[in-house]
Amino acid sequence: MTVTLSRNDESVAAGRPLRHELKANWLRDVILGGQDGLVNILGIVLGVIAAGGSNTVLLVAGFAAAITESISMGAVGYTSRLSDRDYYEAVRRRELAEIENLPDAERDAVRTMYAAKGFSGTLLDQVVDTITADKDRWLATIMDDELHLQPVETRDALRSSVIITAATLVGHLIPLVPFLLLARAPAVVVAIALSGVVLFGVGAYSAITLVGSWRRNGLKMVVIGLGAAAIGFGIGLAFPSGA
Repeated sequence: MTVTLSRNDESVAAGRPLRHELKANWLRDVILGGQDGLVNILGIVLGVIAAGGSNTVLLVAGFAAAITESISMGAVGYTSRLSDRDYYEAVRRRELAEIENLPDAERDAVRTMYAAKGFSGTLLDQVVDTITADKDRWLATIMDDELHLQPVETRDALRSSVIITAATLVGHLIPLVPFLLLARAPAVVVAIALSGVVLFGVGAYSAITLVGSWRRNGLKMVVIGLGAAAIGFGIGLAFPSGA
């Protein structure tokens, strides 16, 4: 029997993240930025209103927060991904040194890993021989199957930063736009309702795309998001502008 690598195995061995992993990362960045931006600005809006601040104060505070936090979140996303890249490279160098200096131990590790997956006998020997015959494939197998680590390139960090920045900015604008178009009372209602709908949609889409109940995930996102924003309203009540 000849053991061959699947297309997914070849993608991992070549250092390319699989398509579903890229989609998961993209969705994670959108949710991270969008939810943070929306909840943050909704909390500020409700806090300013509860404290009795004017619409001018509300909009100035809102747009200032939108710009500064969008940039900040993008920068944090970038540095975080670079940290992941540096950690991956450090572990990769360590594992490569162990393959070169302790090949028998690392070969046994591969054997143990695939034996745990149900391989045995001649087939297990062939799998281990196939993987360990090529040092790059051997290393990629350890990094992916044993350590569950994926390579991060600088362009991935940049892409993540741009997505988080854009998502955070859009999230900030959602509760702010009603105050540019409507009087304060209806604007508050529309901002809260719109924020709830968006939060539910993001949670539901996340569950549909990845895993979980779309209803439960959507409602959970709404409760967490609006609950956090309500804290801003409580802070505003505690520090009224007339005090």
